Amino acid sequence: MSNRERAIQLLNAVPDYKIGYVIAYLQGITAEEYELNDETIEAIKEADNMVENGTGQHFKGSTEDFFNTLLEG
Repeated sequence: MSNRERAIQLLNAVPDYKIGYVIAYLQGITAEEYELNDETIEAIKEADNMVENGTGQHFKGSTEDFFNTLLEG
């Protein structure tokens, strides 16, 4: 029996109330993987550096308030 056949056999044994977990897992492992571009890598490094050094601006409030602040500026 191939791995695919075994997977189908196991899938058929999963109760309906647990099938959502299987779907979520399958979506995760079949999602396209993206390679980070240089700009994204630099932004991640900048954010990591800000966390390490305690620099930068910290926002306290709701997500709605945050977006409203961004839209005002």
